[in-house]
Amino acid sequence: MTVPIPNRPRYAARLNAFKRAGGAGIAGMIASAGRVGSLDAADLNYPDHFDAQTPAQLARMLGDAGLALNGLAMRYYTHPAFAIGAFTNPDPAVRRAAIDLTKRGIDAGLDMGGRLMTLWMGQDGFDYAFQGDYARMWDDTIAALIEVADHAPEVDIAIEYKPNEPRAFALMPDVGTTLLAVREAGRRNIGVTLDFAHVLYADEMPSHTAYLIDRHSRLLGVHLNDGYGKRDDGLMAGTVHPVQTVALFVELERIGYDGVIYFDTFPDHSGLDPIEEARTNVRLVERLRAVAAGLSGDRALTEAIARQDAALSQRIVAEALFGA
Repeated sequence: MTVPIPNRPRYAARLNAFKRAGGAGIAGMIASAGRVGSLDAADLNYPDHFDAQTPAQLARMLGDAGLALNGLAMRYYTHPAFAIGAFTNPDPAVRRAAIDLTKRGIDAGLDMGGRLMTLWMGQDGFDYAFQGDYARMWDDTIAALIEVADHAPEVDIAIEYKPNEPRAFALMPDVGTTLLAVREAGRRNIGVTLDFAHVLYADEMPSHTAYLIDRHSRLLGVHLNDGYGKRDDGLMAGTVHPVQTVALFVELERIGYDGVIYFDTFPDHSGLDPIEEARTNVRLVERLRAVAAGLSGDRALTEAIARQDAALSQRIVAEALFGA
């Protein structure tokens, strides 16, 4: 009898981050990601990354680079009218186009053996008071989520919320609103992706957010990065908020998350070599995860947290993270 090997969380990175690494098109980006050496998974954007390649061709590219497919992420840029909404668009024909595009993306992922579709609905929102019919926008979005989820129940649909950008106000800007939508949709294969920088500028604590998602839904993805809480900075993981990153890993251990850690960072914004930036992400996270593993079973820390004794808990964490 074969003894199953525990699933170790794999590492993936944003493929578009590798545009500056010398590769041409999606083939070059995949090859560059494979050169990192410590990445073993990747997400593809639909339909962007499929413009000139079939799912079978993309699957071969990933395999040649030593990368597994983590999942697909929808990008609603193909129709100019999506600028004022995909699932929330006031035109039924445009909404239908967005839903059908998502279904085709799910089918493409299935053709590659994928079982995860991430929805970042940044264009679904509003910019002005008196611009949107909130009830209609909400109802249309829930209906779209249900239809997309029912298209392939074996595929997980992960909602990646963000407070704003490109719309001034997103329809689902925070974890509470997103969990309300998941509850109303009522489909087991709908869950949430936690993006660290999005959580920060939604004024949330990442570890608390992970707890809420696990309590009320399913945590289907973790996008790791960092920032200053004012926008989606896409900085290297743990560089600004190392303590909060460790706390997130402690919570992920507690809830049993064993999925991919996806580095959603923007090396191009700082002129960094994307391959070296990705290697640094992995090195930093491996160190922070090791600290988190030690803290997870620390009795003194557990007791301090039970008493809400922040003075003691911070000393324990600082010693583990920075040394005596």
